[in-house]
Amino acid sequence: MITVHPAANRGHANLGWLDSFHSFSFGSWYDPRYMGVSALRVINDDRIRALTGFGLHPHDNMEILTYVLKGVISHKDSMGNETHIRAGQFQLMSAGSGITHSEHNRQPHAETRILQIWLYPNRQNTAPGYQELPPDEREGLRLVVSPDGADGSMRILQNARIYRLRLAAGETLTLPLQGSTGYLHVISGQIHLDQTLLTDGDGAEASPDSRELHTLTAAEALWFDLP
Repeated sequence: MITVHPAANRGHANLGWLDSFHSFSFGSWYDPRYMGVSALRVINDDRIRALTGFGLHPHDNMEILTYVLKGVISHKDSMGNETHIRAGQFQLMSAGSGITHSEHNRQPHAETRILQIWLYPNRQNTAPGYQELPPDEREGLRLVVSPDGADGSMRILQNARIYRLRLAAGETLTLPLQGSTGYLHVISGQIHLDQTLLTDGDGAEASPDSRELHTLTAAEALWFDLP
C-alpha cells in the first residue's frame, strides 16, 4: 500500500533569507496528518540566500542529516568542527546530550539548497558526533546512512537505513527494506512507485509489498528504510 504525501500539501515558510518547504509539521506549520513516519520526523527543503544562514543554535537527542543539493553550506559546531559541505555531500550530526552549531551560505552571489532531515535516535544523551560523506555522482542506489556503517555509510543511532537513488529514465528496481516501513522522498524527476506517480517534492509511505520503483524520467530521490 502507498500513502502519498503530495508536495502541494507541504508547509511553506518564506523568511526572505530562507525559503523552506516542510514535508512534516515544523516550526509554525502544524498539520496532524504529517507528523513524520516511524523514526523520521523532519524533511525540510531549504533554499538559503547568499551571505545568510542559520546562526548558532542548540539541539539534543536528534540525528540530523543534511544533503547539499546546490551550492555550499559552511558548518561550525561546539565539537570543534568547521567545514564546508558542497553539492552532492552528506553530513550527519548526532546531537546526543547537546550541541550548538551554525550553518551559513558564505557564497556572495549564489543560493544554497539543502535537505535537512531529522530522525529520533534509539539511545538518549549519548556523546555528540559528526560525520561527512564525499560527493559521489555515480548513478544507482547508494547507502548513505546505516546503523552499522555498512558499505562506507555514516553510522546513525537508529535502526534505519537511508539511500540516495540517482537513476536514468526507464529503470526499474525493488527498493530494499529491512525494517517495517519505507518512505520515499522525490528530489527531482518522475517516478512510479507501485504504479503511483510521484514527482518533485512528493513523498510516499510504502508498505513492504509496495516497493517496485520505475523511473519515467531521470530522477533523484531518498529512500528511508525505517523501523
